[in-house]
Amino acid sequence: MKKIITLFAFVSFLAVSSCTTTDDFQEDDDTISEVFQLTNVDFNYNAKDGFNIYKDLNPLLYNEDVVLIYRKIGFISYTNAPIWQQIPRTVYTDKGRLDYDFDFSNEHFIIYAKGNYDLELTPEFLDNQTFRIVIVPGSPDGSTSGKLANKAKEDYSDYDAVIKKYSIDDSNVRELN
Repeated sequence: MKKIITLFAFVSFLAVSSCTTTDDFQEDDDTISEVFQLTNVDFNYNAKDGFNIYKDLNPLLYNEDVVLIYRKIGFISYTNAPIWQQIPRTVYTDKGRLDYDFDFSNEHFIIYAKGNYDLELTPEFLDNQTFRIVIVPGSPDGSTSGKLANKAKEDYSDYDAVIKKYSIDDSNVRELN
């Protein structure tokens, strides 16, 4: 009986050790990370969606691609470099709370501005806005981490870090019309 248990343990060990796990995840090699810009755009109003900016994407995104959007909120005084703030974002004004948010599909994206007050009282948050739209490869599980779903979630709030991570040359950003 002892030999049978030893034999069973040995066969089980071989079976387990022959089942090697490999990371079968493949990076999205179809997506070329890139940046687009909307310069001095105004939010439009409609009764269904409120204030929004709607833009078609051309070319279309792949299903796993991810869109990140940043709003220019000012400049660094001593270098004149723009300051980019990732949305979604909540901005607190003296009138109340304003939320920037967005959604996207493989065909378009929409940037929303909503608040708990009449947003037309603060046109500086609706008119002449500049946004950077960054397209990065995602993964089949829907994350932007480029790893399996159990890996730590990455931080995309720093525009410059995202540009560096994906080796994007943002010196010649394409303007969206």
